Amino acid sequence: MSTTPPSIAVLCGAVSPEREVSLRSGKACANALLELFPDLSFHVLDENALPAFLDPAREIVFPVIHGDYGEDGGVQHDLESRGFAYVGCDEAASRVCMNKVATKEKLHATGVPVAPGAAFSAAEKPDAAALARALASEDIVLKPADKGSSVGLRFARGAADIKAALAEITAGNWMAEPRITGREMTIGLLDGAPMGIVEIVPRAGHYDYTNKYTAGATEYLFPAAVPAAIAATIGESAARAFAACGCRDFARADFILREDGSFIFLEINTMPGLTATSLLPKSASCIGLDFPALCGRMLAPALRRFKERRL
Repeated sequence: MSTTPPSIAVLCGAVSPEREVSLRSGKACANALLELFPDLSFHVLDENALPAFLDPAREIVFPVIHGDYGEDGGVQHDLESRGFAYVGCDEAASRVCMNKVATKEKLHATGVPVAPGAAFSAAEKPDAAALARALASEDIVLKPADKGSSVGLRFARGAADIKAALAEITAGNWMAEPRITGREMTIGLLDGAPMGIVEIVPRAGHYDYTNKYTAGATEYLFPAAVPAAIAATIGESAARAFAACGCRDFARADFILREDGSFIFLEINTMPGLTATSLLPKSASCIGLDFPALCGRMLAPALRRFKERRL
């Protein structure tokens, strides 16, 4: 049995529309962990592949890679095939949660409330009238089925809007849902346990990619003003969603809270933003965890897995 303590390798970057966000998250996470792990190494990936020099016998990998490769199971597959202990959800859970249609199927089967939806490819997209009929609404949301960070999100109201939005879709797999009105919220999960609820309030428009990543464009209220009984029910549903999708270590679940206290879960993010001001750290702050403490807690299960592999 080896008694040499592992070092931590933080990976970020890779090739995806979310590369710049990943670079910020990775750097923030590495800085937060340096006090606990002074020999930590930080690596920016310029391709969707693991560096050959990483050693599973002495390193635990903390992949902070958003979008393609980081959340679709790609890096997890590569890490597992080389025998690494690593932070975050495994390959199977990552693939499920990256695909919004697959996530919805898992949640629906577990009784977690989700919106009705219609899935289609760009090559076989419905016409506007057929889509409105399928959703029983002309106020809809269109989103890529397998991208994160609100990439490609479109809102359409009325037949002409829907037709125009569909015309812009030229590639990929998509999902359409009736627009659910209510308060947009998110809740972090750590080791499967719910943390605090964060309310997301764009100052103008919708919570799209621009409002998400433009400083000052969105207000965040945490802990959100939600009655305790409703918050408890939301937390229990989020924990069931986490388990249903096979998640581990941490995740973030997004949902809409309606005026009547009912709620609809939208998706699960297995590699949420990890700057000190991102949504998951805001959720963690509601239970008394600052950013370095959160990063340490996120890493702890991988440390256990590393030790178990070497017994």
